[in-house]
Amino acid sequence: MPKKPSHKISVAVKTSYVEEHSVPHEGRFVFAYTIRIQNSGETAAKLMTRHWVITDSDGNKQEVFGEGVVGEQPFLKPGEQFEYTSGTVLDTPVGCMHGHYQMLGEDGTSFKTDIPAFTLAQPNQLH
Repeated sequence: MPKKPSHKISVAVKTSYVEEHSVPHEGRFVFAYTIRIQNSGETAAKLMTRHWVITDSDGNKQEVFGEGVVGEQPFLKPGEQFEYTSGTVLDTPVGCMHGHYQMLGEDGTSFKTDIPAFTLAQPNQLH
């Protein structure tokens, strides 16, 4: 019986508040996030699309769909990683994001990679 291909993509996130582009008294809070995508599986895969759910602390949600990330559709061989930085604007000083990447394995298998929820927060807003 043939072995089923292993697709294992991990996602790590770092966030920061971008004070120089934020205008808190106008309800504009800008955040940057750096994402590292790593192929820990046994099969190469290409990142095809992204889906984000961005929620501010008032419960307002926005969804973002698109091809690739930062204009690229990285192809990751086993052991390789891809890192990029992007950003978002919230109306509140605290919010969160989560989503998924749609991947295409070199073997033709389409699969999702979850992006775990992470917090966006202006400094000193959370204890």
